[in-house]
Amino acid sequence: MSDVADYSEALTIVQAPASSPGITSPATPALKHTSANCSNCAMHAFCMPEGLTPAETERIEALVCPSRTIKSGESLFRSGDSFQSIYAVRAGSFKTIVMHRDGREHVTGFHLAGDVLGLDGICSGRHSCDALAIEDSKVCIIPFHLLEAMCRDVKAVQRHVHRLMGSEIVREATLMMLLGTMSADQRVATFLLNMSGKLESRGYSPAEFHLRMTREEIGSYLGLKLETVSRMLSKLQKDGLVDTHGKQIRILDMDGLARV
Repeated sequence: MSDVADYSEALTIVQAPASSPGITSPATPALKHTSANCSNCAMHAFCMPEGLTPAETERIEALVCPSRTIKSGESLFRSGDSFQSIYAVRAGSFKTIVMHRDGREHVTGFHLAGDVLGLDGICSGRHSCDALAIEDSKVCIIPFHLLEAMCRDVKAVQRHVHRLMGSEIVREATLMMLLGTMSADQRVATFLLNMSGKLESRGYSPAEFHLRMTREEIGSYLGLKLETVSRMLSKLQKDGLVDTHGKQIRILDMDGLARV
């Protein structure tokens, strides 16, 4: 079990007084901890709903636990852990994995700063995968029962949670299409384009970036062997579409890569 998974259970919960600013109901629980400063976070646009009033922003910051550091290789949560919270990646990156019966690891996703982890636990009340840091990372912990209570009062928060759940469905459907219909070179090209798009949306260069995951992990995610991933990257480089040096990627022809 992860040290982080049950962190929210250790927080002291008190009843917020009815006169507290930004609290719409006397029964809404408040946490005795230093509020997160979401408004000044670089990932604010990805994690926070649009259209919140200052009072609503204060309220959502009050329920977010202070960020926790997860060292490279450590788990955020494990398959079978009780579902308590969702986690907003503030810095760093994670991979989610499931284990085959023979002990082999299958990567089901890579998650960068601004992404939300833990939604898999909503269905059954337990997590269905492991989430492991692939570099030193930070997450903000959002106790789900408090988020649910806020969803009932603030429609913007409810819509945001629905969008997060919808994007998870789209991500899984995209992965199924990638694994089921694309050739090896198309899978690698699509992976690079998707990574480029995610980084661009976060203000980074879409054409030149450093991959945090190993080629073996990329292969596990794409349903390819390590040797096949390396061969496809070499092919894309030979075709003048990318330039690779270890984990450093430079996309030379974005349109050409999209046509693969």
